[in-house]
Amino acid sequence: MTEILARPSASESSKSHPAATDDAATKDAPKPELARSLGLVGAVLLTLSCLTPASSLFVIVPGLFATQGTGTALTLAIAGVLCVGVAFCYSELGTLIPSAGGEYAMVGSLLGRVSGWLTFFLAGVAAFIIPPIIAIGTGEYLHAAIPALPVSGAYTGAFVMAASTVMGVFDLRANAWITGVFLVLEVIAAGLVAVLGFAHTHQGAGVLLHPVVSDGQHSAALPFGTIMVGLAVALFALQGFSTAVYLSEEIQEPRRNVSRAVLWTLGLGAVVVVVPTVAITLGAGDASALTGANFDLIGLVKGWSDSAVGAFVALCIAAAIVNAAIVMVIQNSRILFASARDKAWPAPVNRALGTVSERFGAPWVATLAVGAPGTALCFAPVDTLNGITGVAVTGLYLIVAVAALVGRRGVHKAKGAWRMPLWPVVPVLVVGSLVGVLFELWRTQPSDLYWTLGATAAAALYWVLYLRPRAATRWLIDADPGRQ
Repeated sequence: MTEILARPSASESSKSHPAATDDAATKDAPKPELARSLGLVGAVLLTLSCLTPASSLFVIVPGLFATQGTGTALTLAIAGVLCVGVAFCYSELGTLIPSAGGEYAMVGSLLGRVSGWLTFFLAGVAAFIIPPIIAIGTGEYLHAAIPALPVSGAYTGAFVMAASTVMGVFDLRANAWITGVFLVLEVIAAGLVAVLGFAHTHQGAGVLLHPVVSDGQHSAALPFGTIMVGLAVALFALQGFSTAVYLSEEIQEPRRNVSRAVLWTLGLGAVVVVVPTVAITLGAGDASALTGANFDLIGLVKGWSDSAVGAFVALCIAAAIVNAAIVMVIQNSRILFASARDKAWPAPVNRALGTVSERFGAPWVATLAVGAPGTALCFAPVDTLNGITGVAVTGLYLIVAVAALVGRRGVHKAKGAWRMPLWPVVPVLVVGSLVGVLFELWRTQPSDLYWTLGATAAAALYWVLYLRPRAATRWLIDADPGRQ
C-alpha cells in the first residue's frame, strides 16, 4: 500500500521519541523557502546547461566510441527513446510533487520513507561524482587549443570545480543567463563539428544501422550485449533533463512549466548530442579511427579544417565543461538543501545545510558542501567514476519509473499535475528496459554494480541505526514544500 507521509504533532514526537528535544527550538520555525524567480526560458537554459549536451558529446561520447564503434549513434538513439519514457515519469511526478528534493521527495511520498532515503542516496552518488567527471575534461581541451599551455586534467578540473562552487552561491537568475551564454558557445562548437563531419563523409549511412567495432586490425559486428552495456553510459550522456524537477520550487507556475522544461531539454539536448555523433561517425575514415586509443576528436576536426578551427572548437568545449560544472553544482546543492529541510541529518548539520543566503537566495552552505568533495574527486580514477555513475543513474531512473506506476493512487489521483500519455504502458516499458541494462552490467561488468550496491548498503545502515529510531524527528519528507 502506498505510504502517504504526514508530519507528527509536537506532542506525539516528544512523548514517543526523546531525541525530539534536540529540535525543540527549531520545530515550529518557518521552513526555509526558495524564491520563484525562473520562467520557462530560464528553466530550460539552466536545465539544458546541466544536461550540457556539448560536454556529453566531447567528454562522455568519446568513451562510447571506444566500445560501441560505429554503433555509438545507434546506442545514443536507443537511450534517447528510453529517456522519453523516463522524462514522462519525471514530468508527471515533478508536477505532482514539486520539491527541490527531486527524485527522493517524489519516491518517498509515493513509495515510503525507506525508498525515499535510498533514492536520495543514489541521487547523491550522481550529484557528487558527475561534476568532477565533466570538469576533468577541461585540461585536455585547453591543451588541444593552446599546446604550449601546461595543464593537468586533475588540477584543472579541481580549479573548475572550485570556481563553479563560488558561482553557485550567487543569484539563480544571474546564473541562468551566464550559463545561457556558455550554452550558446557549446552549441556552436557542436554544430561546427556536425557541419565539418557531414562535409567530409568517408563512410556510408549503412554503418549506423549495421555497426561494427575494430581492434585496430580487424572489424566485427557490434554485439547486442555490448549495446546494452553501452546504454548505461548513453543514459548518463543524456542525463540532466531532470534538473527541472530539482528547480521546481524556483520555477514560476510549476504545474505547467516543469514538464515543459523537462521535455524541451531532453529534445534539444538529444539533437545536440546525436546529430554531431552521426557526423563524426560518417566523417571518420573507418571503424578503427573511432575505436580504442585511436580516437582523437580534435585531431579529426583539424583534419577536416585547420588548426585554428580545431583550437576554437576546443576552447568552446572547455567553456561547455565550465558551464556544466556551474549548473550541476547549483542542482546538486538543492538536493542537499532539501535533505536538511527534511531533517536527514543531526540538528546542527540540518541547520547549516538549510541556510539560505539573504542576499542571493541560494543555499550557500549546501553549495559549498557539494563543491568541496567534487573538487577532491577530480583526483580519483575516471573510469571507476564513470562506471559507478552509470549504474547509479540507471537505478535512479528505475525507481522513478516504479514510483510513476503508483502515482495515480490515493490522494494523489485527484491532484492537479501533468499526466503522461499511455500510462501505465510507458513506465512498465521503462522498468523492463532498465532491468535489462542492469542485468547486462551484472553479467559483463559486475564490479561497478558491486561498488554501487556496497555504498547503498552503507546508506541502508544509516537508515537502520540513525533515521529509523528517530522516525518522528528525522527524514520528514515534505511532499509539497513550495508555493504552487
